[in-house]
Amino acid sequence: MTDPSNIPDSPDPENQDDEVIGHAFQKSIRILGVLALLAAGFWFLSNYEPSAEPVESGPEVPIRPRGHDGTVSAPPLPFKDITLNAGIDFTHDDGARGKKLLPETMGSGCAFVDVDSDGDSDILLASGRPWKWTSEKPANSTLRLWLNDGNGQFVEASREWRLEIDAYCTGLAVGDIDGDGDQDVFVAAVGSDLLLMNQGDHFSVADQAGVSGGPDAWSSSAGFFDADADGDLDLFVCQYVQWSPEKDLEVDYRLTGVGRAYGPPTNFEGSPCRLHLNDGSGTFKDFSVQAGLQTPDLSKATKALAMLTTDFDRDGDIDVIVANDTTRNFVFRNDGQARFEEVGVECGLAYDANGSATGAMGLDLCDYRNDGGLGIAVANFSAEMTGLYRSMPASELFIDESVNEGIGPPSRKALSFGLLFFDVDLDGRQDLIQANGHLEEEIATVQPGQEYRQQAQLFWNRGPGAGCYVEVAGEKTGDLSIPAIGRGLASADIDGDGDLDLLLTQVGEPVRLLRNDQGTGHQWIRIRTEGISPGSWIECRQGESVQRQMIGTTRSYLSQCEAVATFGLGKSTEIPVITVLEQGKSAYTFEPEGLNRTISIPVK
Repeated sequence: MTDPSNIPDSPDPENQDDEVIGHAFQKSIRILGVLALLAAGFWFLSNYEPSAEPVESGPEVPIRPRGHDGTVSAPPLPFKDITLNAGIDFTHDDGARGKKLLPETMGSGCAFVDVDSDGDSDILLASGRPWKWTSEKPANSTLRLWLNDGNGQFVEASREWRLEIDAYCTGLAVGDIDGDGDQDVFVAAVGSDLLLMNQGDHFSVADQAGVSGGPDAWSSSAGFFDADADGDLDLFVCQYVQWSPEKDLEVDYRLTGVGRAYGPPTNFEGSPCRLHLNDGSGTFKDFSVQAGLQTPDLSKATKALAMLTTDFDRDGDIDVIVANDTTRNFVFRNDGQARFEEVGVECGLAYDANGSATGAMGLDLCDYRNDGGLGIAVANFSAEMTGLYRSMPASELFIDESVNEGIGPPSRKALSFGLLFFDVDLDGRQDLIQANGHLEEEIATVQPGQEYRQQAQLFWNRGPGAGCYVEVAGEKTGDLSIPAIGRGLASADIDGDGDLDLLLTQVGEPVRLLRNDQGTGHQWIRIRTEGISPGSWIECRQGESVQRQMIGTTRSYLSQCEAVATFGLGKSTEIPVITVLEQGKSAYTFEPEGLNRTISIPVK
């Protein structure tokens, strides 16, 4: 009931009449003013005569073409789907049997890695499996291997290499952790993780390595790097959320007109990252707490899906950048002894240009302007632009340049996972590609304009100017433009022609091996980097032109690229000077004996 004391007093009738008369008088004055202005305007137009003297033409202003070579549009950059013709027969199993559980949306990764040490890139593909309560058994190992013959043809060798894995696999990481020259493999999973030791002709499971994590954990991306500068490879593992089927069913996320649907990670608590230090033999110690990764604040905010290793502050040790889904991104500054301080907010990488956390999925970095700076790309959810952060000169500060560099608006509609910088046409500039695909099969029912299967996007780098990047139209990219439920993305030169081919994984559907058929005729040089510490840099100099690439295979989303740095040289035939800037070592410079070849770094 209303309190009578709160009812305003009625206005005085006499005062009310005066107020009405005043308003009427002011309205009359305004109308008279408007009529006077109209009359003056009519007189001016009737008596106006334009000047007979033409305006003098100034000097013609030349139009400066964007890009240092004068081009403003990309050449044809076709990719050809050669999956079946190359011998790859793999379909991902997401385990989906109608219950709509969150892990079913996230997919699994892939890796290009020289498993048999014959000089070319083989393929590892990870898969989920039917949930154990269904009593279904996976039809194959949930990690499978295809060996490359050097010409881009593959033969499955999963059984010969004793890959008999039965885990809900997510991400992969590769590295020589015991110093025997072979590439070992870490398998992240929903549940206990696995470490596979490469014995030269088969893999063995390292049950006692100390990296399996908790049986109820959900690991995503992972990577090897030397965190404590002792000369061997340590392991960093991203963990996503604290998940269980019971929690997921209890949340019971629904969409109008669809029913039960896949829900966002906001319904689940975060799960902190892990760091395992290597004793040099391939046995690890969990150093996560001592490293500062599992403080209460970080544990709540961690929903990690991707990671990068790089010395972002150039102090000689390797730092870690982490993409978190719906919470702020992390930058872990290393003190050189594997103890980290999280400085993402101070660096400008925690949030987007609006100061918001994004649904960050994939990560990559490069010097995309060839100016000595650092560019970091972040793949985000739909209605969020792909982030492109550029470092400021002589500073540890980054700014979001997604809109200014041409990536932002074209990427806003897509839901992106894996993304990579790579020089698609070997012109000496790093282009950007992202794999796209939604989570919900019925998304078009509730969000008109959104699609479950989405076209991958290729952004061609035309050089600094009014935006480095321009999206390449689908008719120029061949089979890359076929819509997919894209997740993992990795690159390698599978056929020895110098340009980089792509591997794109999908949720619940076949993998796609996409051969790069660009025909520019540009020169190139490729340098093998297996023995170089991840997070280090390699430079390619031709006169005043300098390209830089980060060394390391951990990039994109759940995936690993080949351990080779590919430098496109455009039309130049000048022999470049190569400089290796390795963590903890003096710079090493050499010249290759020619162009258009893949070489190893000479022994000093």
